[in-house]
Amino acid sequence: MGLSQEQAINRLQELVNEIQSLKKDVAFSEAHTRWLTNALSLTEEIFGKGSRIYLSLAHLTWHRTGSFYVDPLDQETMDYNEAIKQIHHESYLEQLNTAIGLLKAGIDQVNLYGIGKVYHAPDASKEVGGIIKIINLAETKLRKTIRELPKTEKEIQDRFEDLLVATDIKYLREQNRIVYSSKTYQPDFSFTEINAVLEMKLCDKAGREKAIISEINDDILAYKTKYPNVIFLIYDLGHIRDVNRFKEDVESQDGVIVLVVKH
Repeated sequence: MGLSQEQAINRLQELVNEIQSLKKDVAFSEAHTRWLTNALSLTEEIFGKGSRIYLSLAHLTWHRTGSFYVDPLDQETMDYNEAIKQIHHESYLEQLNTAIGLLKAGIDQVNLYGIGKVYHAPDASKEVGGIIKIINLAETKLRKTIRELPKTEKEIQDRFEDLLVATDIKYLREQNRIVYSSKTYQPDFSFTEINAVLEMKLCDKAGREKAIISEINDDILAYKTKYPNVIFLIYDLGHIRDVNRFKEDVESQDGVIVLVVKH
């Protein structure tokens, strides 16, 4: 920790003060992305990745998730896409208010306990146990659920989701947005309790192997800004000849796991 107690409180308050101007903007604009990156970096430094404040802030989606209702009366004054856009913007504004509460709570904690006693490291044993459980599902169960040759990644995602539901593993599917280098990334599955994401790839033709490696390297840069543990599950229809060679360069990066499941 390189910050004094006074510096930590002042920087948290600065983040709170900046939120008012963000309400005039939209989610994942340049200003919001810059603020969010700074907020996550600061709360990680002060409170740690295992803290409630950091985790709560990191897992704000900044848009409405799940199913929701669009009032047909509203569609008389705006088209459907505009109505959906408005719903997401309202959620963005609500979550900015949530962020204010989280940061102010952080200031309260620093004042109450002192800068040296508010840091919480993540529970490494819980993370490792959760990741092992996910790996076992992929390696021992997934292939058994796929009876016919899959044509799309969605088919594999659906079967894996069935396994997650059956084993009571908490997850989010395609509900997490990560903005990196002006591009938005959306991992297939997010596991917030163990700070991990899982991305699936289907290797269904010759030559796809090289493209997958390129996609993985691109995904890692984005996902690692928010999650320390990144899992790639490659469902191979017989086009990856040397699995170890395919995995070794990617897995040399800290916190990255590559699973290859053969059909």
